Amino acid sequence: MEALDLLSTKLDALIKKYAAVQADNARLRATIEGQNKVIQKLNKKVTSLDNGMVSVQLGNTDITAEDKEHMTRQLDNVIGEIDKILNTLND
Repeated sequence: MEALDLLSTKLDALIKKYAAVQADNARLRATIEGQNKVIQKLNKKVTSLDNGMVSVQLGNTDITAEDKEHMTRQLDNVIGEIDKILNTLND
């Protein structure tokens, strides 16, 4: 009878661990899904900025150095955000 009680106790502990792992798994999947949405949003923003940059280059060849620097900083910021999210996903 004592062995049965011990087995029951161990089974209960395993069931609790399994439930905790399942909850953690669900939380991680939700986090990944949220980060994927952010990545998609940032990719759209990069595409938009890239298209805008092409439009500006085609429409106006007299871009000032300050405008170029500003656009470069914007693209660098967006790419940096994407890199951060990708690094977080890899962890």
